[in-house]
Amino acid sequence: MPLTEFQRAVLADLAAALNDQRYLAGGAALHFAPNSTRFSDDLDFFHDSEARVARAFAADRETLRQAGYQLDIEISLPGFVRAVVRKGDQATRVDWAHDSAWRFMPLVRDPLGGLLLHPVDLAINKVLTLAGRDEPRDFVDILFVHQRILPLAALCWAAVGKDPGFTPLSLLELLKRRGRYRPEDFSRLHLAQPIDLPAAKQTWLAALAQAEAFVRERPPEESGCLYYAIRQRRFVVPDSHASLAQQGIVPHFGGPGGVLPRISDAPLEGSSFELN
Repeated sequence: MPLTEFQRAVLADLAAALNDQRYLAGGAALHFAPNSTRFSDDLDFFHDSEARVARAFAADRETLRQAGYQLDIEISLPGFVRAVVRKGDQATRVDWAHDSAWRFMPLVRDPLGGLLLHPVDLAINKVLTLAGRDEPRDFVDILFVHQRILPLAALCWAAVGKDPGFTPLSLLELLKRRGRYRPEDFSRLHLAQPIDLPAAKQTWLAALAQAEAFVRERPPEESGCLYYAIRQRRFVVPDSHASLAQQGIVPHFGGPGGVLPRISDAPLEGSSFELN
């Protein structure tokens, strides 16, 4: 997993403190996945309220100091703290920030990282992030989630559930403006392997085309949901030429704190949900 040894040590020390007021998200959480493509420059911890940011930071600061780290606070605002955490000649940036408690899935626990945002929520957040800013690191990440977590079509369809200010098509229009990069734009990123820019661009264009075809075919009343295949026990992109019932798929909408997929109304029996 592309975390530096120092980041792994910081996470292990914080996770051992069992502070359930924070969870890891952002690039570091996204790249917990095996064979990931990018090292994150920082650790991003999120909290469901501004008050929890302050409490969690105070607790984490004390934990880190007792473990021998030095904290240099760069920004301290209501709902957001940024610090550089150091030990010896090693350092990493750590952010504590407020984010909405609305998500598709409950948090998951990792032995190293403690509480983490679920991969599908990390992927959906990345789609919304790329729509709002044009950063090469986000382009690397969106190709990763498209290929390893869930295709762009399903992510765009679901993302409007978290941000109702978008429709799937308006979100896609913003995403179509991304992907215009040069090789030198990626030189400052810490990548697990060099990016093949022509191949990445072709993957991106194909993903956008597939996503547009998908969102134009789905019924509008389902927008903002993920699709859960009960027998496979995973989120999928349904076939638009067959009903959800025929495919053994149920729509899954998010909510405060995240929601486990509903399978009680599903056409298949004998299946149970398992967190991956």
